[in-house]
Amino acid sequence: MGLDSANTGSANTSSAGTTSGSISIGVIGGGQLARMMVPPAIQLGMRISVLAETEGMSAERAADAVGDYRDPETVYAFADTVDVVTFDHEHVPGEILYELERRGKAVHPRPEALQFAQDKILMREKLAELGVPIPSWAAVSDEVELQSFIDEHGGRAVVKTARGGYDGKGVRVISDAGEVRDWFAALAEDGRGGHLLVEELVDFVRELSQLVARRPSGEIRTWPLVETIQKDGVCAEVIAPAPVQHAETIDEAARIGTAVAEGVHVTGVLAVEMFETRDGRVLVNELAMRPHNSGHFSIEGSVTSQFEQHLRAVADLPLGDTSMTAPSAVMINVLGGPEEGPMPVRYQTALAAHPRAKFHSYDKQPRPGRKVGHVTVTGDDPAVVLAEARAAAAEFD
Repeated sequence: MGLDSANTGSANTSSAGTTSGSISIGVIGGGQLARMMVPPAIQLGMRISVLAETEGMSAERAADAVGDYRDPETVYAFADTVDVVTFDHEHVPGEILYELERRGKAVHPRPEALQFAQDKILMREKLAELGVPIPSWAAVSDEVELQSFIDEHGGRAVVKTARGGYDGKGVRVISDAGEVRDWFAALAEDGRGGHLLVEELVDFVRELSQLVARRPSGEIRTWPLVETIQKDGVCAEVIAPAPVQHAETIDEAARIGTAVAEGVHVTGVLAVEMFETRDGRVLVNELAMRPHNSGHFSIEGSVTSQFEQHLRAVADLPLGDTSMTAPSAVMINVLGGPEEGPMPVRYQTALAAHPRAKFHSYDKQPRPGRKVGHVTVTGDDPAVVLAEARAAAAEFD
């Protein structure tokens, strides 16, 4: 499968090194994360190119090429046009990325780190090795092993596919091993075997996210800990900073995030998603090695956004200040979009009614449950900020 040329704008490049003193960043994946990297890349004087999966994706304005990220020659040809390769998602096959490195291409995060975001079982093994707190877990290859784990952990458990799941996909809460018989069958049909990940059903009071950035030379910055609120397995709201009763929670989350970033040698932005349990513990749930939904607040809410910081990090430039620009920031995802009425009309109404809110469109067609944009409000009073952000996002219901 080949790589097709796409329209290019002023921020794009067709060959590396054509502008003196600038660095070219190639992003594999054409979703909203790539889209939101474009403005800070321009501000930093970088040239940014995107390999989009299909025409019409969110980041198409920066797409120099359209092609299959699973096809080696497509990826190699795209990488030849840039100085540094980074990602909008974690799904590029590891063997392709290792070959890019063998060819001398800078890849960030490196495949040695990215594997822990690509495979949840490898992630759990690495986190256990690093000694960070995680739920009780096991890798199971059949229903007998799975049922044994369920019985030993109170009769219910969380089962996840090791690869490919996101936004609630590939995750089931079950009480009987037969409820994932189709997943075991799919593993058997794949011909390579494999395991499912099973974890204890954590009794948590809320979910938290610690964002960290690390550059190849080792410099690390952390953002304030945030609280995330989920809806049907998808992040719906982010509150920054997370309301906490004990400073120890903030310190522990930052310690864990830093330990993971250093332990896996990540380069770029890392999101460490966590559970806060009823007994006050913080347990690591998931890792994402790229800008993350829980960090979108940082565009307006931090001195340095996660998107600018990611670009700085993968280019091994000094990292920016992650302090908040206001005491409180709330980000609300626009999920699905309006069932009736065109989106542009809704935007006009929302802009007029909520002049303090910042609206971000991903240029996606409305669809139930789909992330089509987000709204951020910053201010002094957390309760007022939360109410206004919710009201602004509700304009799109």
